[in-house]
Amino acid sequence: TETRMLPAGIVEEAISAGALREGPRGSLWAAHVDQNEIVVGWEERGPAWRGFATGGAKGLFRLGRLDAPRVCVTEAAIDAMSLAAIEAGRGATAYVSTGGGWSPATEEFIRALALRRSYLVAATDNNRQGEVYADRIRAIAHDASTNYARSRPRANDWNEELKALVCRPESASLSAAG
Repeated sequence: TETRMLPAGIVEEAISAGALREGPRGSLWAAHVDQNEIVVGWEERGPAWRGFATGGAKGLFRLGRLDAPRVCVTEAAIDAMSLAAIEAGRGATAYVSTGGGWSPATEEFIRALALRRSYLVAATDNNRQGEVYADRIRAIAHDASTNYARSRPRANDWNEELKALVCRPESASLSAAG
């Protein structure tokens, strides 16, 4: 919460859902689940490193209800939680992360979500890789005949965007949210 400026309420929600754990040396472990909600791997973020649990498989990290009509797809669990904080009060949205990778299981899961949703939002980073991911998500939305939107942070990623908002005086209510 201090380094990444994530509101305690967002972190507590993820912990309560079994989606977040504290790992060794101040790291964060974010659960990746498959379509049956079974944990298949852990996205790892430390103070100076990031990775994925050895032997794990990438599914999706999720925050929020998967039956929400709007799904925002990010590249990292930190970004999913950051965007949830930025959009506090938005309501019926699920925030998911691909963990910086794109496995066949990840694509299959996103396709399944798109078939049951009103909106699929590519909330990926504001860089070349983010655009590649956004193009993949746009194609999935098109194939599923669901609405698509592209949302990009002004900064490189959603956590940088959150930090910038929290540091501005007019965003003081955001830092107190949760």
